[in-house]
Amino acid sequence: MKGTIIAKRYAKSLLDLSLENNNSEKVNNDMVQLSEICADSADLVSVLNNPTINAVKKTQVFTALFEGKMEKESLGFINLITENSRETLLPAIAQTFIKLFKQHNNVLDVELISTVVLDEATKSKILDKVKSNYEGATIQLTESIDESILGGFIVKIGDMQIDSSVASQLSNLKNVLLN
Repeated sequence: MKGTIIAKRYAKSLLDLSLENNNSEKVNNDMVQLSEICADSADLVSVLNNPTINAVKKTQVFTALFEGKMEKESLGFINLITENSRETLLPAIAQTFIKLFKQHNNVLDVELISTVVLDEATKSKILDKVKSNYEGATIQLTESIDESILGGFIVKIGDMQIDSSVASQLSNLKNVLLN
């Protein structure tokens, strides 16, 4: 819990700074890149979590990895985090920054799960319903296929889930019949 609070504070500070400098979009791209690299590279995470590697060496690693590929602001921020011995929080800070950036820009992540690829008309109807509940939001749609839901679809928006799957309806019917 304490780590997430600290990560949120650092992410909020970086967002404020990037908004002030009018480069929040570029810094967001950097944080997406950092988050993906941390998710894909167990070696980098091992370096981050290794207390025997000093801050200078870790800073050199980040400079070698990201110099010229990230905004100076982003790289400076990563180096500052490392100098303050908070580098283990970098993946959480990056993910939190991305969430805060999306909130600031009213971007809504929507996941649409179905058993087959939906046609554009069906997808459009579902998204129009979502848009009517979230006026002015920009929707980032992620689609996936899950045959275990048997039919229908599931829409996930943040922590909310709209389950119109056949598997869910059968489960509800079973519960009604058993009671």
